[in-house]
Amino acid sequence: MEILLNVALLIVGFVLLVKGADFFVEGASGVASKFGIPQLIIGLTIVAMGTSAPEAAVSITAALNGNAGLTVGNVVGSNILNVLVILGITAVIIPVAIQKSTLQIELPAMIVISAIMVVFGYTGEVITRVEGIILFVLFLVYLAYLFYMAKKGKEEVEEAHKMKPVWLLLVMTIGGIAMIVLGSDFVVDSASFIASKLGMSESFIGLTIVAFGTSLPELVTSVTAAKKGKADIAIGNIVGSNIFNILMVVGLSAVITPVVYDLSSFFIDGIVMIAIGILLLFGVMKSKKLEKPIGVVMLLCYAAYFVYLVVNI
Repeated sequence: MEILLNVALLIVGFVLLVKGADFFVEGASGVASKFGIPQLIIGLTIVAMGTSAPEAAVSITAALNGNAGLTVGNVVGSNILNVLVILGITAVIIPVAIQKSTLQIELPAMIVISAIMVVFGYTGEVITRVEGIILFVLFLVYLAYLFYMAKKGKEEVEEAHKMKPVWLLLVMTIGGIAMIVLGSDFVVDSASFIASKLGMSESFIGLTIVAFGTSLPELVTSVTAAKKGKADIAIGNIVGSNIFNILMVVGLSAVITPVVYDLSSFFIDGIVMIAIGILLLFGVMKSKKLEKPIGVVMLLCYAAYFVYLVVNI
């Protein structure tokens, strides 16, 4: 009976995370537009961070509760799932165009940042506060890069008459954050309980169930973009979210409390995270498009990875 109750709480938590992220992104973007902040800047910052808010909430809550296995597992699992499943599904729906800056800067940066996290974890089997600060400083550098790129782009501000009232946008923003925090509590507590009762490790739960649940906003955003013929923003959203997950989520979690990095659980997964980034880069380098055949291969790769996780529970 307790397991069924916690499964229900897990589902409720995921719903709160996804809807909370939706409200937060729409509300924060609307408020920014009301004050004349360019939509390009909003998309590169608020939307990318908003879709990663569930990972941030779950991982930071897990860090505060001492569940380091869930913290690292959630981030690594989400990043692998983001690339293989979300971009895979999006590519199957419609070819994804790769922007020049994404190919030359953001994708390589994602690979390097992934490697940095693995190296930090490998040395001493813990991501220390100092290493957390380094990651967070790199996050600030990444933000500076986004603003620089935004200023080079065309500034577009949505007309005020098309927007919701400011008070409603503020309610959506604050309410979205509250839903994300509450949802993260439900997800962390129920997932940890289910893991212990079923004999599963926290790392497995983090790499699979929690990773999928917290990646739902990215999935919804990318697939919706593909259906609307705006698939070119999908890969930018995923790459940006993956960078945010490592630099801000892991970095801030480690600043709060040193995050134990279990080599037996995460080293192979960390290598997988780096490898799929490299494969993605070389897979799209020539055509500058993520096309359907590559999307199918990516989905098959995730299926194989999931079998590996199940076998090694």
